[in-house]
Amino acid sequence: MSFRRGQKVEIYKKSDDEAWQDYMDRYIGLHGIITDPDTTKNDPNALIEVSLDEKGTHRFPQDCLRVLED
Repeated sequence: MSFRRGQKVEIYKKSDDEAWQDYMDRYIGLHGIITDPDTTKNDPNALIEVSLDEKGTHRFPQDCLRVLED
């Protein structure tokens, strides 16, 4: 799946990616908006920058993200 800037997403599970850190577990279940999908790389393994509701902006592996319907 290709992510786009402005899409609403949920951190819905722990990632299998080595970039996942233990502190990220506290973000599971939170919603946010994609601010930097790294579309210039077009790399499915690239981290996605997400602005979480009231929790700041963080970079997450793609396999933990789920696009939310408007």
